[in-house]
Amino acid sequence: MANIQLRNVRKAFGAVEVIKGIDLDIRSGEFMVFVGPSGCGKSTLLRLVAGLEDITSGELAFDGKVVNGLAPSKRGIAMVFQSYALYPHMTVFDNMAFGLTLEKGTDKDEIRKRVENAAELLQITPYLARLPKQLSGGQRQRVAIGRAIVRDPKVFLFDEPLSNLDAALRVATRIEIAKLHESMHNVTMIYVTHDQVEAMTLADRICVLRDGLVEQVGTPMELYETPDSLFVAGFIGSPKMNFIAGDKAKPFNAHTVGVRGEHLVIKPSDGTWSGTVIHTENLGADSYVYLEMGTEEPVVVRLDGVNNYKSGDTVHISPMDDKIHRFDAAGKPIR
Repeated sequence: MANIQLRNVRKAFGAVEVIKGIDLDIRSGEFMVFVGPSGCGKSTLLRLVAGLEDITSGELAFDGKVVNGLAPSKRGIAMVFQSYALYPHMTVFDNMAFGLTLEKGTDKDEIRKRVENAAELLQITPYLARLPKQLSGGQRQRVAIGRAIVRDPKVFLFDEPLSNLDAALRVATRIEIAKLHESMHNVTMIYVTHDQVEAMTLADRICVLRDGLVEQVGTPMELYETPDSLFVAGFIGSPKMNFIAGDKAKPFNAHTVGVRGEHLVIKPSDGTWSGTVIHTENLGADSYVYLEMGTEEPVVVRLDGVNNYKSGDTVHISPMDDKIHRFDAAGKPIR
């Protein structure tokens, strides 16, 4: 296990500062997810932890020991990339064993034992004799994860490992990664994604990044229920939080009111607000009604089951009393 501490960590590429002073503590055995929009610095931050990029200033420590100048191979980390990075001419077994064969003092029996144990954990034992080209995308990603497992690292680093998979495989592989964390609870894991659904379902805690800075760190439910900014409120949750500003927010003594779609109730009449239906989506278990209300983006109401609202209908809505988020002009919450 490894505690990881970042103290005022900065990274610049020439005159462009990408990481702008980050303080963060990642607990031993924790599954930490870095999430944020493209260009926020999450992958760069992961590469700084891995040692693949040099830190411009600040300190990075593993278990209290500063590792700024320590080579990646000496940090006790294993990394799984967006691309599987498998050797096409090697079998699955040889791909998984390759890193161990480069280490002095690891005999063949030990290597075989580690590979077979990892393959069993990831349910890829039947494929050990195959070449990567004979595998599906999800199977290749599990091989890449297995290659990391056999090294018995202190820290796992995942850089958007599911982005090359289709929707069904993303869900299946996400479950595999969650099971992996449960079975390897003594290993610290850091996972980078732009997909907030992945972040919400995998993380012990989430670090939301914006423009090279930490916007908020917390459990998925802390970020969902008590966002520290308008940005976090709009980024975490699917569909995103509705924002209602201007005169329509004044009755709540706020510059902007935020309400999630599932916390809006449709009224027969005399709701807090009214809007015109511009689109509906029936997904079976639930459905979405999109309203034009003069807001920057359509307001989304999430309903159970199938709805019968049609384009052009007038709908009256009110927020649940205890589910309103109020923000000031600077985008900070009014508690």
